[in-house]
Amino acid sequence: MSAQGRVNGALGARLGDGLAAAAVSFGTGLVLVAALAVLPAGGRRALRRVLPALREGKFPRWYLLAGASGAFLVMSQGVTVALTGIALFTVAVVAGQSASGLLVDRLGLGPGGRKYLTLLRVLSALLTLAAVAWAVSPKLSVAGTPAGWLLPLALPLAAGFLQSFQQALNGMQARHYGSPMPATLINFIVGFVLLCLAWLVKLAVAGGAGPLPPEWWYYLGGPLGCFFILVAAAVVGSLGVLLTGLGMIAGQLLGALLLDVFFPLPGSVITTATVLSTLLALAAMVLATLPWPRAAFPAVLRRSR
Repeated sequence: MSAQGRVNGALGARLGDGLAAAAVSFGTGLVLVAALAVLPAGGRRALRRVLPALREGKFPRWYLLAGASGAFLVMSQGVTVALTGIALFTVAVVAGQSASGLLVDRLGLGPGGRKYLTLLRVLSALLTLAAVAWAVSPKLSVAGTPAGWLLPLALPLAAGFLQSFQQALNGMQARHYGSPMPATLINFIVGFVLLCLAWLVKLAVAGGAGPLPPEWWYYLGGPLGCFFILVAAAVVGSLGVLLTGLGMIAGQLLGALLLDVFFPLPGSVITTATVLSTLLALAAMVLATLPWPRAAFPAVLRRSR
């Protein structure tokens, strides 16, 4: 996700159009995932399970719209990263995802069913958020006045909040299809259509984007998105939404650290806070997996199960 945010943010800045960058990202991802879903025999068998699952009411049909959340995240990358930087963008996404991960698990929307809000799970979410804030704290001091970046951060905050719902809905579909591939393909179809419609409206109102860049790496956002959605749909059933989200957040921090080491942007600095906060996020993820005695749950949570 760190690499995808870097690529899509750079493409949005290069085109001068975050919506166009998001549409390009989803378009390249759609081509790749369509080939992966249609060419192998196993992929075609999984796709044939979609209509029977819908006819039998295995899950509500609006679950198919989970791709709208991914489209919103990619759009926020293209629009926001160039304004706030990847650090503030990550803080906003993590804040939204940490909160909604607890909520979605408690509501039982994912394939793993309803999960208790144990003290360790809540504490791990708070520690993860603290780790990300610590990691970017050196950059926050030079981010300008709050008024300059607070409003743009509303987009990634909302996108992060919706990510847990997307993972839960995709995981539920993957369980009934027997494969995460159909849900991934449907995600990209829905997201691409919505982004194209939004871009056409923007085109009519404010004009088009700049020419597409020739550098190949600008088009890696789509394939990275394929990998992200496939992995999330495959593991959310066994891990739950919160643990899946925490694992991905830890991966974001590790990815951001590696990007700053091997592909630094101008002004990128690796501090002690960056390294220690990454270790804290990994420790928080492990904390969330520890058992919590059922008898120790607050009575209100036992009654609400």
